[in-house]
Amino acid sequence: MTRLVFVTQQVDPSHPALAATVAKVRALAERVDEVVVIAAGAVPGVLPGNCRVRLFGASTQAGRGVRFEAALARELRPRPVAVVAHMAPLFAILAAPLVRPLGIPLLLWFTHWRTTRRLQLAERVATAVLSVEARTFPLPSSKVAAIGHGIDVDEFPCTPPSMPTRVGDGPLRALALGRTSPAKGLEVVIRGCALAGVPLDVRGPSLTGEERDERTRLERLAAELGADVWIDDALPRSEVPALLARHDVLVNNMRAGATDKVVFEACASCVPAVASNPSFDRLLEPELLFERESPESLAAALAAVAAADRVALGRRLRERVEREHSVGHWADGVLRAARS
Repeated sequence: MTRLVFVTQQVDPSHPALAATVAKVRALAERVDEVVVIAAGAVPGVLPGNCRVRLFGASTQAGRGVRFEAALARELRPRPVAVVAHMAPLFAILAAPLVRPLGIPLLLWFTHWRTTRRLQLAERVATAVLSVEARTFPLPSSKVAAIGHGIDVDEFPCTPPSMPTRVGDGPLRALALGRTSPAKGLEVVIRGCALAGVPLDVRGPSLTGEERDERTRLERLAAELGADVWIDDALPRSEVPALLARHDVLVNNMRAGATDKVVFEACASCVPAVASNPSFDRLLEPELLFERESPESLAAALAAVAAADRVALGRRLRERVEREHSVGHWADGVLRAARS
């Protein structure tokens, strides 16, 4: 019997940050006999029948740690093919003393730009580090295995019939998705779209004081420029595919490091994306990449999209996501790392 232990924070298809985790667990469950998910919280009934969920939620950090260790210890016999720590380096650190002495592979999945001491320790104790590619893990490490982003392409249908401008003969409608964080570089996005004369919708939460202040600043900037910009809260994840379908291009100016999954989701939907992160150079054509601090460079990238055959471009981008970043490709990479 082939078993895999998967540790994550939440199993919730409507979670604003971790919803995509559900599809990843489902893909793993298609490839092994059983997946044991150890999580702080989980929505019942969203995983296949060969998945079991153990919860370690508690009112205190110490309580959560004790419950986590107890849950993991019970699931190490019979021996799993691997223990996967999903995004939280602390999971790998806590798991290592139980897992590594038994010779069970400990895999850390991580894609983010921020380096922390906790991440440095997790990298040392992990058997392997899984990321989209080497550039999406913020530390130099020979342990990094590139396995793609893990996009559920079935969730994002291609070229909906409601998009009449997808053939490239009408004005662009641009979309930016994500938190109103300074790390998202939205000031340049607003200025670049204004230069190009492209209407822009910004959709995403403002969860912290810094993000709320940034949203206010961006709204003021748009008003000063007289730009056609609409800034609104995030939609439920189930509505994101339809939101993408109402736009012609996704604009992403996230700081270099992790590659925002919304770019892959847009491309899976056959909606072209323009981005400043150089890590997208294998997904996007050169003319779709722009300089992060340059509104003029962004305006040029938008002009390239406007001039392109957007039907053909969108289909090429979807094919790349299917080939290198699908959730099935991701799950195959996890199991390959577990068995190497």
